[in-house]
Amino acid sequence: MQHIDVSVFQKAKKGNYYCGDSYFYEESDDYFVCALADGLGSGEFAKESSQLVIDTIKASPDASVKTLMRQCNQQLTGKRGVVLGILQLDLHTMQYAYSSIGNIGLVTVTANAVKKRNIPQAGYLSGFDRPFKVITGDIEEGMIFLLFSDGVTSREIAKKYFLHREVYQITDAFASFHQNALADDTTLIAMKYDTTS
Repeated sequence: MQHIDVSVFQKAKKGNYYCGDSYFYEESDDYFVCALADGLGSGEFAKESSQLVIDTIKASPDASVKTLMRQCNQQLTGKRGVVLGILQLDLHTMQYAYSSIGNIGLVTVTANAVKKRNIPQAGYLSGFDRPFKVITGDIEEGMIFLLFSDGVTSREIAKKYFLHREVYQITDAFASFHQNALADDTTLIAMKYDTTS
Protein backbone atom coordinates (compact mmCIF):
# COMPACT_ATOMS: atom_id res chain seq x y z
CA MET A 1 0.00 0.00 0.00
CA GLN A 2 1.36 3.40 -0.99
CA HIS A 3 1.74 5.93 1.84
CA ILE A 4 3.61 8.79 0.14
CA ASP A 5 2.17 11.08 -2.53
CA VAL A 6 4.93 12.70 -4.63
CA SER A 7 4.95 15.55 -7.14
CA VAL A 8 8.09 16.96 -8.82
CA PHE A 9 8.91 20.22 -10.61
CA GLN A 10 12.24 20.35 -12.45
CA LYS A 11 13.66 22.81 -14.97
CA ALA A 12 17.16 23.51 -16.32
CA LYS A 13 18.59 27.00 -16.01
CA LYS A 14 18.19 29.38 -18.93
CA GLY A 15 20.21 28.31 -21.97
CA ASN A 16 21.05 24.79 -20.77
CA TYR A 17 19.82 21.52 -22.24
CA TYR A 18 21.04 19.48 -19.25
CA CYS A 19 19.69 20.08 -15.78
CA GLY A 20 22.50 19.57 -13.27
CA ASP A 21 20.01 18.30 -10.68
CA SER A 22 19.21 14.58 -10.33
CA TYR A 23 16.69 12.96 -8.02
CA PHE A 24 15.34 9.58 -6.99
CA TYR A 25 12.57 8.30 -4.76
CA GLU A 26 11.34 4.84 -3.84
CA GLU A 27 8.77 3.41 -1.46
CA SER A 28 8.68 -0.10 -0.02
CA ASP A 29 6.61 -1.67 2.75
CA ASP A 30 9.30 -0.61 5.24
CA TYR A 31 10.64 2.75 4.09
CA PHE A 32 10.45 5.69 1.73
CA VAL A 33 13.63 7.35 0.51
CA CYS A 34 14.09 10.49 -1.57
CA ALA A 35 17.37 12.05 -2.66
CA LEU A 36 18.16 15.24 -4.53
CA ALA A 37 21.65 16.03 -5.85
CA ASP A 38 22.89 19.18 -7.56
CA GLY A 39 26.15 18.93 -9.51
CA LEU A 40 28.38 21.96 -9.00
CA GLY A 41 28.12 24.40 -11.88
CA SER A 42 25.72 23.40 -14.63
CA GLY A 43 25.49 21.40 -17.84
CA GLU A 44 26.65 17.91 -18.75
CA PHE A 45 29.47 17.44 -16.17
CA ALA A 46 27.25 18.66 -13.35
CA LYS A 47 24.63 16.15 -14.48
CA GLU A 48 27.22 13.35 -14.58
CA SER A 49 28.22 13.88 -10.92
CA SER A 50 24.68 14.32 -9.63
CA GLN A 51 23.54 11.19 -11.47
CA LEU A 52 26.49 9.22 -10.07
CA VAL A 53 25.41 9.80 -6.46
CA ILE A 54 21.76 9.06 -7.30
CA ASP A 55 22.81 5.74 -8.86
CA THR A 56 24.77 4.99 -5.67
CA ILE A 57 21.63 5.53 -3.58
CA LYS A 58 19.51 3.43 -5.96
CA ALA A 59 21.91 0.52 -5.40
CA SER A 60 21.17 0.37 -1.62
CA PRO A 61 18.12 2.53 -0.84
CA ASP A 62 17.49 0.84 2.52
CA ALA A 63 20.92 1.74 3.95
CA SER A 64 21.00 4.39 6.67
CA VAL A 65 21.14 8.05 5.66
CA LYS A 66 24.64 8.41 7.14
CA THR A 67 25.87 5.33 5.22
CA LEU A 68 24.40 6.64 1.97
CA MET A 69 26.04 10.05 2.41
CA ARG A 70 29.39 8.37 3.05
CA GLN A 71 29.05 6.04 0.03
CA CYS A 72 28.09 8.94 -2.26
CA ASN A 73 31.06 10.98 -1.07
CA GLN A 74 33.44 8.09 -1.82
CA GLN A 75 32.11 7.82 -5.39
CA LEU A 76 33.05 11.44 -6.11
CA THR A 77 36.81 11.13 -5.77
CA GLY A 78 38.26 12.79 -8.87
CA LYS A 79 34.84 13.99 -10.08
CA ARG A 80 33.09 17.34 -10.00
CA GLY A 81 31.51 17.80 -6.57
CA VAL A 82 27.83 17.80 -5.65
CA VAL A 83 25.52 19.08 -2.98
CA LEU A 84 23.11 16.44 -1.75
CA GLY A 85 20.06 15.94 0.44
CA ILE A 86 18.68 12.53 1.49
CA LEU A 87 15.34 12.03 3.24
CA GLN A 88 14.34 8.62 4.58
CA LEU A 89 11.04 7.70 6.26
CA ASP A 90 10.84 4.58 8.41
CA LEU A 91 7.24 3.42 7.96
CA HIS A 92 7.38 1.16 11.03
CA THR A 93 8.90 3.44 13.66
CA MET A 94 7.23 6.51 12.08
CA GLN A 95 10.48 8.47 12.23
CA TYR A 96 12.19 10.38 9.45
CA ALA A 97 15.91 10.96 9.02
CA TYR A 98 17.47 13.67 6.87
CA SER A 99 20.95 14.82 5.99
CA SER A 100 22.02 17.58 3.65
CA ILE A 101 25.24 19.22 2.60
CA GLY A 102 25.30 22.36 0.50
CA ASN A 103 22.25 24.18 -0.76
CA ILE A 104 19.68 21.37 -0.79
CA GLY A 105 16.88 22.43 1.56
CA LEU A 106 14.15 20.57 3.43
CA VAL A 107 10.96 22.07 4.80
CA THR A 108 8.36 20.09 6.75
CA VAL A 109 4.75 21.25 7.02
CA THR A 110 2.39 19.58 9.51
CA ALA A 111 -1.31 19.05 8.85
CA ASN A 112 -2.06 22.12 10.99
CA ALA A 113 0.32 24.26 8.87
CA VAL A 114 3.34 24.39 11.19
CA LYS A 115 6.29 24.94 8.86
CA LYS A 116 9.87 24.10 9.82
CA ARG A 117 12.97 24.60 7.71
CA ASN A 118 16.07 22.47 8.24
CA ILE A 119 19.32 24.33 7.56
CA PRO A 120 21.83 22.23 5.57
CA GLN A 121 25.52 21.92 6.42
CA ALA A 122 27.78 24.20 4.42
CA GLY A 123 30.08 22.70 1.79
CA TYR A 124 29.79 19.96 -0.80
CA LEU A 125 30.76 16.33 -1.40
CA SER A 126 33.97 15.76 -3.36
CA GLY A 127 35.51 12.56 -2.01
CA PHE A 128 37.18 14.01 1.10
CA ASP A 129 36.21 12.55 4.48
CA ARG A 130 33.82 14.72 6.45
CA PRO A 131 31.22 14.28 9.21
CA PHE A 132 27.52 14.25 8.29
CA LYS A 133 24.81 15.58 10.55
CA VAL A 134 21.55 13.58 10.51
CA ILE A 135 18.33 15.25 11.68
CA THR A 136 15.47 13.03 12.89
CA GLY A 137 11.82 13.67 13.68
CA ASP A 138 8.38 12.11 14.02
CA ILE A 139 6.21 11.45 10.97
CA GLU A 140 2.64 12.70 11.36
CA GLU A 141 -0.43 11.92 9.27
CA GLY A 142 -0.75 14.54 6.54
CA MET A 143 2.80 15.83 6.97
CA ILE A 144 4.35 17.37 3.86
CA PHE A 145 8.07 17.28 3.08
CA LEU A 146 9.52 19.76 0.56
CA LEU A 147 12.99 18.96 -0.79
CA PHE A 148 14.48 21.56 -3.14
CA SER A 149 17.64 22.80 -4.85
CA ASP A 150 18.96 26.37 -4.90
CA GLY A 151 16.58 27.57 -7.60
CA VAL A 152 13.97 27.76 -4.81
CA THR A 153 14.71 30.80 -2.64
CA SER A 154 13.94 31.47 1.02
CA ARG A 155 11.56 34.21 -0.05
CA GLU A 156 9.57 31.74 -2.14
CA ILE A 157 9.39 29.19 0.69
CA ALA A 158 7.50 31.82 2.70
CA LYS A 159 4.71 32.04 0.09
CA LYS A 160 1.30 30.73 1.01
CA TYR A 161 1.03 28.18 -1.79
CA PHE A 162 3.61 26.06 0.04
CA LEU A 163 0.85 25.41 2.58
CA HIS A 164 -1.42 23.67 0.03
CA ARG A 165 -2.51 20.27 1.31
CA GLU A 166 -2.02 18.42 -2.00
CA VAL A 167 1.47 17.98 -3.42
CA TYR A 168 0.50 18.59 -7.04
CA GLN A 169 -1.03 21.94 -6.05
CA ILE A 170 2.32 23.02 -4.59
CA THR A 171 4.35 22.10 -7.69
CA ASP A 172 1.69 23.46 -10.08
CA ALA A 173 1.62 26.79 -8.22
CA PHE A 174 5.43 26.96 -8.25
CA ALA A 175 5.50 26.19 -11.99
CA SER A 176 2.93 28.89 -12.75
CA PHE A 177 5.11 31.47 -10.96
CA HIS A 178 8.15 30.38 -12.97
CA GLN A 179 6.99 30.16 -16.55
CA ASN A 180 9.91 32.38 -17.56
CA ALA A 181 13.54 31.21 -17.66
CA LEU A 182 15.15 30.37 -14.31
CA ALA A 183 18.56 31.66 -13.19
CA ASP A 184 19.51 28.26 -11.72
CA ASP A 185 18.77 24.59 -12.30
CA THR A 186 15.69 24.10 -10.14
CA THR A 187 14.06 21.03 -8.59
CA LEU A 188 11.20 21.01 -6.10
CA ILE A 189 9.96 17.66 -4.75
CA ALA A 190 6.76 17.75 -2.69
CA MET A 191 5.90 14.63 -0.66
CA LYS A 192 2.96 13.91 1.65
CA TYR A 193 2.53 11.12 4.15
CA ASP A 194 -1.11 10.09 3.67
CA THR A 195 -2.74 6.82 4.74
CA THR A 196 -6.30 8.08 4.31
CA SER A 197 -6.61 7.96 0.51
